[in-house]
Amino acid sequence: MKRLAILFGLFIIGVIILADLGDLGPLHAIYDIPYGDKAGHFILYGILAFLIDLSLFQSLPAADRLRLAILSGLALAVLIGLEELSQNLFARRNPDVLDLAAGYLGLLFFSWLALRMRR
Repeated sequence: MKRLAILFGLFIIGVIILADLGDLGPLHAIYDIPYGDKAGHFILYGILAFLIDLSLFQSLPAADRLRLAILSGLALAVLIGLEELSQNLFARRNPDVLDLAAGYLGLLFFSWLALRMRR
């Protein structure tokens, strides 16, 4: 599970770099769908939170799962916020509070799902 979380995190970093460069290629079609970019933030950051939570639950089985989810969620929330703010540095990007909210909602929902899964 840990490797999957790392690979998915690297995938998201790749998407961010391509977006910063203005070279999303076929992924740019997501902007043709109404609120597609918001859904992308929700799903991508949510899946990342889910995989991180499950990895932590697996690696630290004796730890309090809720505490792990909260701590990892806070760390990921900071990174999501910094990424959104960093868009000010790129001419082709524009930070959006709705993108940020969608990412945070995805983080919360998918962390909740991870907590609901049986051990």
